[in-house]
Amino acid sequence: MRDHLPPTTMKKKGKFFSTNNYTVIFSLLAFVAFFAFVAPLPSLSSHSHSRSPHHHHRKKLNVRKFEIAEDMFWKDGEPFRIIGGDLHYFRVLPQYWEDRLLRAKALGLNTIQTYVPWNLHEPRPGDLFFDGIADILSFLKLCQKLGFHVMLRAGPYICAEWDLGGFPAWLLAREPALRLRSSDPVYLQFVDKWWGILLPKVAPFLYGNGGPIIMFQIENEYGSYADDKAYLHHLVKLARRHLGDDVILYTTDGGTRVTLEKGTIPGDSIYSVVDFTTGDQPWPIFELQKEFNAPGKSPPLSSEFYTGWLTHWGEKIAKTDADFTAAELEKILSKNGSVVLYMAHGGSNFGFYSGANTGSSESDYKPDLTSYDYDAPIRESGDVDNTKFREIRRVIEKYAVATLPPVPANNEKAGYGYVQLEETSNLFDIIGIQDDPNVVVSADPIPMESVGQMHGFLLYVSEYRTRETASTLSISKVHDRAQVYVLCRSKDLGGRPIYAGKIERWSNKELHLPHLKCISRISLYILVENMGRINYGPYISDRKGILSPVYVDGHVLHNWKMFTIPLHNLSDQSSSIVGLAGSDLTKIHGGHTMQNHSKNLSNEPAFYTGFFTINNANQVKDTFLSVDGWSKGIAFINNFNLGRYWPTFGPQCNLYVPAPLLRHGKNTVVLFELESPNPELMIKFVHQEDNSCSQTNSNVCELLS
Repeated sequence: MRDHLPPTTMKKKGKFFSTNNYTVIFSLLAFVAFFAFVAPLPSLSSHSHSRSPHHHHRKKLNVRKFEIAEDMFWKDGEPFRIIGGDLHYFRVLPQYWEDRLLRAKALGLNTIQTYVPWNLHEPRPGDLFFDGIADILSFLKLCQKLGFHVMLRAGPYICAEWDLGGFPAWLLAREPALRLRSSDPVYLQFVDKWWGILLPKVAPFLYGNGGPIIMFQIENEYGSYADDKAYLHHLVKLARRHLGDDVILYTTDGGTRVTLEKGTIPGDSIYSVVDFTTGDQPWPIFELQKEFNAPGKSPPLSSEFYTGWLTHWGEKIAKTDADFTAAELEKILSKNGSVVLYMAHGGSNFGFYSGANTGSSESDYKPDLTSYDYDAPIRESGDVDNTKFREIRRVIEKYAVATLPPVPANNEKAGYGYVQLEETSNLFDIIGIQDDPNVVVSADPIPMESVGQMHGFLLYVSEYRTRETASTLSISKVHDRAQVYVLCRSKDLGGRPIYAGKIERWSNKELHLPHLKCISRISLYILVENMGRINYGPYISDRKGILSPVYVDGHVLHNWKMFTIPLHNLSDQSSSIVGLAGSDLTKIHGGHTMQNHSKNLSNEPAFYTGFFTINNANQVKDTFLSVDGWSKGIAFINNFNLGRYWPTFGPQCNLYVPAPLLRHGKNTVVLFELESPNPELMIKFVHQEDNSCSQTNSNVCELLS
């Protein structure tokens, strides 16, 4: 994702495929779990809708082999058509992998395509994570058990609306700066080391070795970024070293001559694949694809057929027409083309891993929602009782060689009702400004990555002189959103910081600070939130924090303290989150503790905690956390980071809570609220999603200007 227009901007056969003005966008019978639905691939000249196989065949093989010949895919000497879908293991709890894969099976898919995010598996240099939601090997085993083939997209860059396009953020801390996605030798050393770990792990799962992986992707849509052929050849050589010569290596690029010329690797050893906007005529693009493959080595394949589109905060939720999508899919399948649905099931951007896009400039910043529903046929919560699922299944069923399994019912949802929260700790109390042992001291502000923090928040603290009139604060480069507070310690203000306003990356303006008549210097607190790194385009090296000098009244401010507030991410579930119970001590930063002294509501960043009980084990079900009346922050369930909420900006009003995160008995919910809490300090668990928090177009334009 993506150099394409969102599919919704296309006008086709008198119909508009419309979303919004801002988007560029169980139970199942056991026997079906082992049944693969493989459609035969007749000759490209045939337009037949028949299920019966045509008589193309090669010599029957005694060994497992997946290959390309005669512009077709062949599996063990028999024609094979890929009818696949993207389903990312890292966006679904592992307890639900089988559930979602069986729903993909009922849709009619025979192949699963998934990315591999480097930053999930190596969150810190040398700190490897292949457990839980990162257990890719168990996911591959499950795909094989259920009869799926796998197309593996191991990057090292993946895009995917994922933080930094899958790169670990610690790469951004290197000095001199690395040139990502290039033949920069230092960058390639890190890639070599990473693939030297990953590829030997997945090699036993190659089709020729008895596993499900039929193809392995090199980079991702590289022609939309650069044309460093030395870099691509290095990746090919590296992949061949670890995976051998038999596996099909492929590239994916937009279906234009320019992107294909830049992103493909000439010769017959690398298969060049295309993707394009849903609504573009596919077959002229498939003819163009042939020019970038060796003769007979170009089976028509759309590796990203967009079933929906992504949504950024502040936009209306992306919706695409089911009938239109199904009709465009049939244009490919009716002439024996292969296809991979992007997405078959989107899932969720749990934790801090949602990415961001930009417009024409680096400041035109557009962070992605926590939900990655994508308006896919299998919804974020796994629901399949929708028109898009039915229409896509209806088209696929025409070209499948076997009867599709029955469609499973939606998983049951529960609405647990209201939960009372209470403020358990205030951020400024927790930090312990005077004696925190983990404070970083510097003459000038330091980026988040350079202080060893990859996600979450960073608090910058300095001082400035008081004056007779109000002061003005100016920061030219904040990534991504700063909340500013001032404090006069000599004044009888209860020792509490005063909120001064916010400075945002997308609407950066000078900030007039409150006028404090203070006999001492005034303390300045700037809390900077990392809202997700850019995952696509020229500004991908997206460091976070304060990235420029800070001016107060035209003078550069020096002498900074920086306090890390990482909270935890998916690959760091062992660290304790804050705000565990109202009367308990709150722990953060190497054991520093501070009891909660605040009894009244505050607009300072604070942690709010509540508890609810599920009395019976059979009542543990999927639910949605409604944060109506709250402003902006992070939500945790039983110490699991659900991700960001921002109902005041929209459109996402609540967060999906999968049942495996809940437990029979007592459950804990914690909100880190950045601005204004719900006046009643209430949250609610409800039965269904809600994406109705969109602001009016005029408000969005004002906020994003």
